[in-house]
Amino acid sequence: MVGDNGTAVTEFILLGFSGFPSLQVPLFWGVLCIYLVTLLGNSPIIVLTLADPALHSPMYFFLRHFSLVEILYTTTIVPRMLADLMSTHPTIPLVSCFTQMYFFSCFGVTECCLLTAMAYDRYAAICRPLHYTTLMNQGACNCMVGASYLMGIITGTIHSICIFTLPFRGANTIHHYMCDVMPVLRLVTGSTFTGEVGKLIITIFFITTPFLLIMTSYVYILATILGVSTSQGLRKVFSTCSSHLFVVILFFGSATVAYLRPETSSSLDTDQIYAFFYTVVTPTFNPFVYTLRNKEVTGAMRRLMHRFLWSP
Repeated sequence: MVGDNGTAVTEFILLGFSGFPSLQVPLFWGVLCIYLVTLLGNSPIIVLTLADPALHSPMYFFLRHFSLVEILYTTTIVPRMLADLMSTHPTIPLVSCFTQMYFFSCFGVTECCLLTAMAYDRYAAICRPLHYTTLMNQGACNCMVGASYLMGIITGTIHSICIFTLPFRGANTIHHYMCDVMPVLRLVTGSTFTGEVGKLIITIFFITTPFLLIMTSYVYILATILGVSTSQGLRKVFSTCSSHLFVVILFFGSATVAYLRPETSSSLDTDQIYAFFYTVVTPTFNPFVYTLRNKEVTGAMRRLMHRFLWSP
């Protein structure tokens, strides 16, 4: 399986939070609860946006796919993490590590692209209301969502192949709870230039670029808001955009801190904490942010409950 220097690695040891043995059981139950909240929170959004005609609009079309990707994103990480927390010797085969990194990159980039599409939808609704139905027709929405998934697939493929075609010999201990890019790159034998460049390009293109596009959309939205004279109009615009902007800041903020920090200023435990926040914790906020303050979603939830629970 694993040998001395020069022996090809066939599996990795995931150290995870093994440095805190007294926290293993509390962490297991905490992560399990967070994961269940993510599943039970995002699943109703998918059902509601499919079942209720009032939510058949571009904004909720994007939200449905975003909720689906959130579930897939966390499912890529959490089930194995839970198993490892209960294991005395957590290992992951090389193929499984490749697969996890592929889907992690794929769904992460898809989320970035979907958030960008959602920002464009808000821009079109607020800044170009007379052309909204033309700009955001069903064909355009399908293309945006399809492009988001395609970007994720391309990125996951390139990312994983660039790293796992590098030689892994001897050392096989990953100081992380998952097969993230940098922890795996630290185990490469010889030069990691190819992997480092791939990571940098993907980070800049698929994190920085979408974030800049989103911020550009909000600059135009802000300019339009300043031209709204009525307080009712201001409240409507703010309530429409605040939920999306909160999710954007949360997702891109944590991902940027995790991936763009200088390597010399980070510790291995700090890396895991940042990664834990944006892979496990952040997805739980999505359903609460989009439902608790959204009258359309809460109204659809009441109608659906009335239809199935109280209808004869």
